[in-house]
Amino acid sequence: EFARIAEEEGFKQIAVKFKAIAKVEAEHEKRYRKLLTNIQNGEVFKKKKKTRWVCRKCGFVHESENAPQKCPACDHPQAYFEEMAENY
Repeated sequence: EFARIAEEEGFKQIAVKFKAIAKVEAEHEKRYRKLLTNIQNGEVFKKKKKTRWVCRKCGFVHESENAPQKCPACDHPQAYFEEMAENY
């Protein structure tokens, strides 16, 4: 809607920006809906297959279907664990 109005009013560059922002927001929605599903199904820290979990505080890596209740290295709670992304 904002992009259409901007374009109608002659602000083509602003319309392009609004369209780009709409794409970003669509990705955010997709991500957060997936997270909501994981929360509702109790699958944030529990997976069906062996997963590499990394502590975001100290970097400790744990391989299991479940993230540890607390980090064995730094004692931070399970909430500090996330699935390890090896995207480098």
